[in-house]
Amino acid sequence: MKKVFQIYKDDWKRIFSVPTGILLTIAIMFLPSVYAWVNIKAMWDPYQDTSGLKIAVTNLDKGGEVRGKQLNVGKEVEENLKKNKKLGWTFVSQEEAERGVKHGDYYASLLIPEDFSSKMASVLSKNPERAEIVYTVNEKLNAVAPKITGKGAASIVEEVSENFTKEVDQAVLTEFNKAGIELERELPTIRHIESKVFALEKQLPQLKAMGNKIIALDEKMPELKEKSQKIVELEKELPKINEVGNSVLKVEENLPKLREVGNEILVIQKKLPAIERAADKVVEIDKNFYRIEQAVDKGIEDAQKANKIVAAAQQELPKVAKIAEGGSAFANELNDFLEKNDGAFETVAPVIKQNLTLMQQIADSAVQLTEAIQAEDFDPQKAVSSAEFTKERLQTGVAIIDRTVSLLTKLNEYAEGSPLTGTIERLNNVKQNFQQQIEVLNKIENAIKNGEQPAKELVDQLNQLATSASGTLGDILAIYDTDIVPRVNQALSKLKTAAKTSSQALQTAKEKLPDIQQVLKEAQSSVQFGLEELQKIKKRLPGIQKEIHEAATAISGKMDDFTTSVNEAAVFVKNDLPSVEKKVHKAADFVRNDLPAAEKEVRKVSRLVQTKLPEMQKSVHQAAELIRTDLPEMESSIKDAADKIRKFEGERNLGDIIELLKNDVKRESDFLSKPIKLKEEKLFPVPNYGSAMSPFYTTLSLWVGAMLLISLFRTDVVDPENQYTVYHVYFGRLLTFLTIGVFQGLIVSLGDVFLLHAYIVEKFWFVVFAVITSIIFVTITYTLVSVFGNIGKGLAIIFLVLQFSSSGGTFPVSLTPEFFQKINPFVPFTYAVSLLREAVGGMLPEVIRKDLLALLFFFILTILFALALKKPLSGITKKLAENAEKTNILS
Repeated sequence: MKKVFQIYKDDWKRIFSVPTGILLTIAIMFLPSVYAWVNIKAMWDPYQDTSGLKIAVTNLDKGGEVRGKQLNVGKEVEENLKKNKKLGWTFVSQEEAERGVKHGDYYASLLIPEDFSSKMASVLSKNPERAEIVYTVNEKLNAVAPKITGKGAASIVEEVSENFTKEVDQAVLTEFNKAGIELERELPTIRHIESKVFALEKQLPQLKAMGNKIIALDEKMPELKEKSQKIVELEKELPKINEVGNSVLKVEENLPKLREVGNEILVIQKKLPAIERAADKVVEIDKNFYRIEQAVDKGIEDAQKANKIVAAAQQELPKVAKIAEGGSAFANELNDFLEKNDGAFETVAPVIKQNLTLMQQIADSAVQLTEAIQAEDFDPQKAVSSAEFTKERLQTGVAIIDRTVSLLTKLNEYAEGSPLTGTIERLNNVKQNFQQQIEVLNKIENAIKNGEQPAKELVDQLNQLATSASGTLGDILAIYDTDIVPRVNQALSKLKTAAKTSSQALQTAKEKLPDIQQVLKEAQSSVQFGLEELQKIKKRLPGIQKEIHEAATAISGKMDDFTTSVNEAAVFVKNDLPSVEKKVHKAADFVRNDLPAAEKEVRKVSRLVQTKLPEMQKSVHQAAELIRTDLPEMESSIKDAADKIRKFEGERNLGDIIELLKNDVKRESDFLSKPIKLKEEKLFPVPNYGSAMSPFYTTLSLWVGAMLLISLFRTDVVDPENQYTVYHVYFGRLLTFLTIGVFQGLIVSLGDVFLLHAYIVEKFWFVVFAVITSIIFVTITYTLVSVFGNIGKGLAIIFLVLQFSSSGGTFPVSLTPEFFQKINPFVPFTYAVSLLREAVGGMLPEVIRKDLLALLFFFILTILFALALKKPLSGITKKLAENAEKTNILS
């Protein structure tokens, strides 16, 4: 990459070192823009002013007559054309028109013949003739002009046809209107006669349908009688229905209890993660219980050693007291005692730490107890046993705290500034915390013994107290070695130093002997107490381990089933229980509100069936016999009368004809002359032709700019030292070409926006797409010349010709020959023009994505093409260039 950028850097140094090079580079940057701007401006709105297109008009029409009314359509056409400024209408004689069109003075001519109006007037005759306007055009003068003039001539024919149709329709419809008024005067008499007959005829289907229903009812009476007996039977079953209703009401009464149980299940589901975590902790404790045993054994061993050391020191202390009475001998003996029993003082700090650790374990055991109580499958008996054990441990902890506080208080008197005061206060707070835990445990234990679930507030309070105590002891232990131990050792050191001073110090030592004795006594008491507690714990460890293992085994085997059952029950409570409740309430409401009324109706219908049904059956049978015998004859007579009336009217609806004839003449005429209105909706409107053509001419100019680059700039690099490979040359010089190409894209697109003020919806993206297009085109043309030499220039021109016709930039590609339609998807012009059109008219993300991916494909394909063929063809390209130079014509 370093050599590639070196070539790029050297190129621009050479360009800026020569003024001509700078001017030429700037010119190449601007030349494609000029090409695009000139073409876009020229095509801006080619149909804006067509009045310069002269069309000769000759009117020979002599007029005509329609129902006594004179008309001259040719004159009307002539007057309308004089007002029309869209084309250059010129009114001349027939001879001048023929001569002018032939010699190119006029692009076309319109001839209105003598019989134009008379033929149009024949529309109301038995043999109508179609009128003609003779349109003559000279197509060799221009390719576009015939299209414009032809459109103008067609619009005139359309306008004349529309106006004439409107006039004729209006005349005919006026006559129809008069006939409608006459018929309307006699309409009441006609309607009065026919209405009576038709009204009776209209009732015939209803009478017949009613008769059929009576006959059908007569036939179904046996079946109806049989089914009605079921109502009587239903009346007998009413007591059983009442019993079912009472059962529904009882179910409704118990719904609150069912909902309460459901809520408890949902609470249990919410606590499942906590229950699972507690279960995991129990399993983890079971797996790691051996570590607890090891820690207890180690604590017992350390306590025994400390106890021996402190006991030995105490045994020596009476001797020291006797010697102290002997004056100087006392000092010597005291120093000898301190030196021999220095280890006893060194055990004080570890013993205190051991006691603190033991107290923290006591606090943690209370936390574990709360988790066991909160578990849904806890054993009350085991919980009571664990509570008793925890209380004993808390009482032991209170005693340990008393001894530890007493020891630290003595030492604090000898330490400078009383540095252990804060620790002593925190231990006293822990002592109060332990005492509060004992009180809470008593309440919990009483509740369990009474067969009750411990109140959640008590369990949470115990958990909070135990967690707080464990945290406080943990904070003390965290700073014990770094903060408290130095202060304890400092106090002990001062105590020993005081004993080793001069005679005055000796007296002080004698006075302090009781304190030393008290310190050792407290230390021995703490060690002994801790030892006893550890031994008690060791004795209970097998039982505790057994209980924990049983709990872990039970949890491992049943936890998954328990979780699944709770989740399934919770799903029912959330999803199904509300609908069940609604259905039960709905059924209960029916039982309370609707069932008594329904019961009453059933009894009423049952009585009707038993008393009135025989009478109704008899009446229906009589009516059915009447319909079977007399109705057909009456129906035939009425239909015969109605048919005669219809024959008299000619089987037409006279009222509808009158209404049709009396319609608004002007509105009907306007509608018949132009029954269809074209409603135009522009999806992506572009206001002028130049803006619509800007994507194509911008794309074309960028390819032209790329061709100018390969024509004026060399693709090879002068390398006398042979320090660059062919790939260094390719990529290094490509960067130079791309830099100029980027400026070409910027200049042409910014000029379209700010100089021509082309209509572009997305101006920013138009500029970006133009730059991307320029980069792709420069890469393609540069690669062609870099790989093939001068042959590549010819290929670039061929590609331009092929893309010009196949890209659909001017005419739709579907109107081009089949060859160009087939290569359309395979040329970069297609996607570049489409990309710029999106920015001009309005962007669709899927089209943008497709075009960008296609252009990126051409870019990558071009680079791979160069990497594959640049080196293999470099020798051939060089020879072709040398042979071309020998001609003294080709370069």
